Amino acid sequence: MAVQFTRIAVKIGSNVLARKDGTLDVTRMSALVDQVAELRKAGVEVILISSGAVASGRSEIKPSKKLDSVEQRQLFSAVGQAKLINRYYELFREHGIPVGQVLTTKESFGTRRHYLNQRNCMMVMLENGVIPIVNENDTISVTELMFTDNDELSGMIASMMDMQALIILSNIDGIYNGSPSNPGTQVIREVEQGKDLSDYIQTEKSGFGRGGMLTKTTIARKVADEGITVIIANGKKDHILVDLLQHPAETVCTRFIPAEGGVSSVKKWIAHSEGFAKGELHLNEQAVKVLKGQKAVSLLPVGVVRIEGEFEKDDIVKIIDHRGRQIGVGRIGFDSAEARALQGKHGQKPMVHYDYLYLD
Repeated sequence: MAVQFTRIAVKIGSNVLARKDGTLDVTRMSALVDQVAELRKAGVEVILISSGAVASGRSEIKPSKKLDSVEQRQLFSAVGQAKLINRYYELFREHGIPVGQVLTTKESFGTRRHYLNQRNCMMVMLENGVIPIVNENDTISVTELMFTDNDELSGMIASMMDMQALIILSNIDGIYNGSPSNPGTQVIREVEQGKDLSDYIQTEKSGFGRGGMLTKTTIARKVADEGITVIIANGKKDHILVDLLQHPAETVCTRFIPAEGGVSSVKKWIAHSEGFAKGELHLNEQAVKVLKGQKAVSLLPVGVVRIEGEFEKDDIVKIIDHRGRQIGVGRIGFDSAEARALQGKHGQKPMVHYDYLYLD
């Protein structure tokens, strides 16, 4: 069969894999595995980012005492992740496809070395015909170190692995131009670069997941800006994955149009590193104008008016404009003491080189 993409990341959300009672929907899981197997036979490389560990564990164990939300997630995911990966293993084995488990945490993306270690691991798996099945390691992630949800994780994986497309499977058809329950409301089929969706985004969280459509849209925009097509579609629809790749024009979904050209591997890492920032560089108005101009430039010390936080050379810092708004992130070329000594001075080396600067 003819397909549109040959390298895709597929995020399967909690609402796709969980029944109404919160337990795992094995029938749906099996149907999605069949579709991935079909795509594999057509020559498509697939990475799965799969929720469902908590739902999988919830039906296996009854806590002996009342647990707080973090303890519940840790307990259910510890039990459920083993059950989930075993289920995937058995289902894919029927198609003769090996799978491997990749459990990660937000911290694992915090340094370039850890980032590349993860990338290399998954590259080796793909090169050897193994489908990586990725999930957050909920057993050791605590609140402040957690991904917003697996939407955020899937965006980082798609970016890190240079995928052509990220398909986010939820329990709705895409982003609607009004409340999905209202008659006449339609799915927004394409989102061009820079299109404002703020009037359409519902802010409530999804039923079993931690994220909502706002998270999905934020991640989709960032990944599309990096040159990767992002599709939000209904994972409960039969044959959805195959249809998205084989019959894209007829299949209802929301598609974020990617920017042309893409960005470098290092810039992709930096773009998703905001959560690891150790400090802030506050700029004057002139520096902001120069950075936001047509020409690609580095951030020089002369434009920095204030530095906050303590950091080492090569740490991630936030770039803040003269109005106090974040306009980007970058990898700093000095430690905090050196940076403060250079602040506001002319004729110095860049504080953040263009190659390591990502502007929103």
